[in-house]
Amino acid sequence: MTAAARVLIVDDSITMRALFTSALEKDKNIEVLGAARDAIEARELIAELRPNVLTLDVEMPGMNGIDFLAELMAERPIPVVMLSTLTQKGADISLRAIELGAVDCFPKPQKATAEEFAKISGKLCKTVLTAARTNLEARSKAKDAVDLSASFNYRWNGQVIAIAGGMGSIDPATVAVTSLPTNCPPTIVSLAIDEALTASLVANLNKDCRAQIKIAEDGALLEPGIVHVAVDPRYHVVIDSWPNGRIRLVERDPVNGARPSADLLMASLAKTVGAKGVGLLLSGGGEDGAAGMGALRAAEGTCLLQSPDTALIPEMIGAAVAKGIMNFVAPADFGTRLCPVDEATQNAA
Repeated sequence: MTAAARVLIVDDSITMRALFTSALEKDKNIEVLGAARDAIEARELIAELRPNVLTLDVEMPGMNGIDFLAELMAERPIPVVMLSTLTQKGADISLRAIELGAVDCFPKPQKATAEEFAKISGKLCKTVLTAARTNLEARSKAKDAVDLSASFNYRWNGQVIAIAGGMGSIDPATVAVTSLPTNCPPTIVSLAIDEALTASLVANLNKDCRAQIKIAEDGALLEPGIVHVAVDPRYHVVIDSWPNGRIRLVERDPVNGARPSADLLMASLAKTVGAKGVGLLLSGGGEDGAAGMGALRAAEGTCLLQSPDTALIPEMIGAAVAKGIMNFVAPADFGTRLCPVDEATQNAA
C-alpha cells in the first residue's frame, strides 16, 4: 500500500537527516524516500523519486533553502514544510517561506539528539501528513485583488469578529485582517501555527493594516479598532463576557487536537455575543472549528467559511460544511463580508 506521505528530507547535516528520518518513520503512513544534502541533490531526487512532501532546511551549502523554495514554487510546485530555528531571524525567514509558498514551518529541536526528536515526532508526523494533503492550486485562486472600498464607510454596530485557522491559514488571515477598516469590530485571530512566528507576523500586519494589531493577552479589553492575534500553543483563547468583554487565555488540554482551539473560541463568541458574533473559519487540517461554528449558527450569529477552492488545507472547512454551514467567502471579499456596510450608511457617507 502506498504511504499517504512520501517524503524527501533536504538538510545539509547528516545527523539531522538521520534524526528526521527516524522521527518520521515512526508513523506507518509516512515513507521517507530519501535525503538530500543540498539543492543539487534535491533536484535529482525529486525527479527520480517523486515525493509528495519536502522537509527543507534554510541553511545549506550553495543555494540556500529560501532560494530553492522559490525555484520549486516557480518550476515544480510541491508541498514544502520549512524547518525553522527558534530565533527572531528564523521567524522572519519562516514568514518569508510562507509568502513564497511553503505550506508550513516546523521548529527544529535545539538539541540534535534522539531524545529531543522523540519528543517532537508525533507533531512532526502530523504536520507532514497534513502537508501531503495540500491543495496547491488554491494559492492561485486566492490571489484576486482585495475589495477595500466598502469598509471605508463602515460604522461599528456592536459586532465582534473571531477568525480561526490552522495549516495554510497565515495568508488568508493576513488578507482578512488587512481588509478590516480602522474602526473594525473587536477582533480575535486564533491560529494553530508555529508560535515562533507570532512577533514577526504581528509586526508585519501592523505595517499593512489600518486596524491596530496586538498579541493576545489575558484580560485584554475587546475594543473596536483592535485585532488580537493568539498563537501560543499553551493556551486556548476565549471571550469571557459581552459587552465590555475581555480575552481570557485558558490552560486546558487540546480540543480536537488543537490548542488554541477554534471550537472553544467560536463557542465562547456564540455564548457571549450571540447574534452579533461573526466567525470566519480558514484553512486547516482536522475538524477543529466545526462544532464552534455550529454553536454560533444556533445563536444566530454570522458563520463564514473561506471558500474551499482557495484553502490549502480545506479539512476544517469541510467539517463545518458537514454540519450544514455553507456560507463560503473568497479571500478577496473578506473585508466586505466581515464588515458589511448597509445601504443607508453607504448613502449617508
